[in-house]
Amino acid sequence: MKSEGRKKEEGRGKKEEVEIFTLFPSFHLPLSPSGAGTHHPPPLQSPSLPQIIAGVDEVGRGALFGPVVAAACILPDQVLDELVSCGVRDSKQLSAAARSRLAVKIRAVAVDCQIGAASVREIDRLNILQASLLAMKRAILKLNVTPDLCLVDGNQRIPNLSIDQETMIKGDSRSIQIAAASIVAKVWRDELILRMAVKYPEYDLTNNKGYGTKKHKLALERCGVSVFHRTSFSPCRES
Repeated sequence: MKSEGRKKEEGRGKKEEVEIFTLFPSFHLPLSPSGAGTHHPPPLQSPSLPQIIAGVDEVGRGALFGPVVAAACILPDQVLDELVSCGVRDSKQLSAAARSRLAVKIRAVAVDCQIGAASVREIDRLNILQASLLAMKRAILKLNVTPDLCLVDGNQRIPNLSIDQETMIKGDSRSIQIAAASIVAKVWRDELILRMAVKYPEYDLTNNKGYGTKKHKLALERCGVSVFHRTSFSPCRES
């Protein structure tokens, strides 16, 4: 009976994930047309160090509306300095225009870059921390190139991940791989929310991207919650 229950939960999770990505279909980010995605980074100097490193980060954790989204990004060693000089850093320190420009650059040069998400229903069922870790795990498992090590932003390890991982507090300020993942995830989620804003204009999503601004909270009081609001979050519970 327990195994049947697990299968039902897994099936529901897959269905919810499909619902998210039908709204924004570029789920599998394209590799560089120049073929950058077909090459592994050169071996590092020390044989004791991993050869392939993935940076992993999530966005949307504090929002009231929409999924939590993560990206996993593997970059060739030879482009790291270039990306730093182009301005790749913590996505929160960048303008929307800069993030969009850099996301295109990152995707063009990355060995691999994938998106994972956890739906609103998964957030409400699991809690936001576990849903964020699930989104990160999904992004990693979608990678076509298996990393030797995942650098995970924050202080929480991803449960049941068979790949070696290392948590890094403020990782998006300390690791170029994590910073790149944060930019790709932020741009992807923002574009998703902009598409959803067309269907739910009353919540001012175009401006708040699902976060709890004053206008958003007033709209919740006036209109109530939508199916994409996180009812486990207090402003939505009270509406």
